[in-house]
Amino acid sequence: MLQNVAVGRSSLDTYRASAGDEAVDELRRLARSLEGVRVLHLNATAYGGGVAEILRSEIPLLRDLGIVARWKTIPGSNEFFSVTKAIHNALQGGTRGVTPAEWEIYERTSAQAAANVEESYDIVVVHDPQPLMLRHLVGPRDAVWIWRCHIDSSEPDPAVIARLTPFLSEYDAAVYTLGSFAPPDAPPRRVEVIPPAIDPISPKNIHLDDTLATEVLDWIGVDVSRPLLVQVSRFDHWKDPLGVIAAYRIVKRRMPEVQLALVGSMALDDPQGWQVYREISTDAADDPDIYLFTNLTGVGNIEVNAFQRHADVVIQKSLREGFGLVVTEAIWKGTPVVAGRAGGIPLQLADGVGGYLVDDVESCAERVLDLLRDPAAARSLALAGREQVRRRFLLPRLIGDELRLYADLLEQHPLPPRTPAAAAVSGEDRDPVCGMRLGPHAEHLLSHDGRQYRFCSASCAREFAENPHLFLRTALRGGR
Repeated sequence: MLQNVAVGRSSLDTYRASAGDEAVDELRRLARSLEGVRVLHLNATAYGGGVAEILRSEIPLLRDLGIVARWKTIPGSNEFFSVTKAIHNALQGGTRGVTPAEWEIYERTSAQAAANVEESYDIVVVHDPQPLMLRHLVGPRDAVWIWRCHIDSSEPDPAVIARLTPFLSEYDAAVYTLGSFAPPDAPPRRVEVIPPAIDPISPKNIHLDDTLATEVLDWIGVDVSRPLLVQVSRFDHWKDPLGVIAAYRIVKRRMPEVQLALVGSMALDDPQGWQVYREISTDAADDPDIYLFTNLTGVGNIEVNAFQRHADVVIQKSLREGFGLVVTEAIWKGTPVVAGRAGGIPLQLADGVGGYLVDDVESCAERVLDLLRDPAAARSLALAGREQVRRRFLLPRLIGDELRLYADLLEQHPLPPRTPAAAAVSGEDRDPVCGMRLGPHAEHLLSHDGRQYRFCSASCAREFAENPHLFLRTALRGGR
């Protein structure tokens, strides 16, 4: 059976302090035409990873807005999730591929899950490749089907994307987190761009004062009197944890008192995580100042919150990335970030706020040292990014973007957003990089092939200029 995920209750009004009255009032306005609409969100796991975190916060707010929202997960064995991890990696550009035997496991398990889809819905949102086949196996059932891809699939394994393309073509729309993430020439015809967001009042992001954060870390065995570097991520080779350790060792040669904490989440749909965990444990075995924590050893959302607040520098040295919301989480807490130039990370560290982008181990170490040597400048850099997070990367903005897409797909003529930080749909003027809706006086302009494009920021304009063909995949395919 599909597993129903229980969530708590939440009122949108509790977000007025963080997101502002205007954002909350706009959500209530947008939701009026969708009251009573039945929405199913379907993914692979109820814990571990950004999708589960977003849904746990979003579903209660959709219900508060009068939408009949449910969240379910598909069942699967370790064997199945090993296959879907291989598919995930292939979509991100991995070269291992997927064997015929693995495709058989994927299709057989998907068919078993599809047989348990019983209820009817108006909208079904399928997250990532694990439940992707369900639209094909279940049929439309008078619902609008959306594939929500959180993966950078701009350069997928050709054989894998070819195998998935017939299933993708049956969806009414695909939503990517950045304009460059869509695979070349992949269906469906309609492609939208909606960046993810953090929940500012979840246990992971709610305000903790310095005393409480220090007490939490002291209790789990971290020396809170010494400089601390932190990376929070799944244990995944794409997150480059061994590269983080290498950068830390360069820093430690110059600042012997520094410590490193690698804080990871073990998820049901990622059986490779244990393999990476063992590799990290082996590499770090001879250094008592490297800490390794997981959600299975008592480090949950409050502890992660404390790590991100107390850290002197948060590192996110990703090689490939979906969006990397841990960067936004750290900036929201006033902690500077040194991060790999991958996925959605440059968008979060746009225009010189929040931290530094790096391309290798050596530059990562140098930037960390710069921040450790000048704590006041480091704090100022992080705080400069907090307002950008409030405008662009908080949960009410994400929900507003999705509601307008739902209304448009259901042909209920969504009202245009009043706030500038919203994704554009149905042919509206939008930034081709991040998907943000543009006002009439956008200052950042570029011409390409005789057509002028507008951008919300100088960083988005630079991203487009470096690889325009990546972003044109979605810029020319939005709307009906």
